[in-house]
Amino acid sequence: MISQLPCDYAFYEFSDALLFPGYFGWNWNAFSDCLLDLNWVPAEAYLVLVERAPLLMSDSPDERHVLFEVLARAVRAWADPLGRPAGRGAPFKVLLLCDEDEDAVELKREIASLKL
Repeated sequence: MISQLPCDYAFYEFSDALLFPGYFGWNWNAFSDCLLDLNWVPAEAYLVLVERAPLLMSDSPDERHVLFEVLARAVRAWADPLGRPAGRGAPFKVLLLCDEDEDAVELKREIASLKL
């Protein structure tokens, strides 16, 4: 069983799923920039599913908090109609999947404590 999913693994998974361009820089700024752009996969809405979310960077709480902050920033930015085609925001949703109810409760507490 995987005990943690480190930052590089998370970058790889998001890059692979969202087809990040070859110039993706494999750091938090580049990750945020790619999530805020996505012009290479135009859509009316985006849904990102994160399986086994409690394992995601579980051994690095600071990095995990950065991930949640970057994802929250993307959700807010995509909802803003300014600068979007036809002056419409595009829903960008992130669904964190948990195998156990207890894990979901704990993850919800953790995210709420960040006051995103």
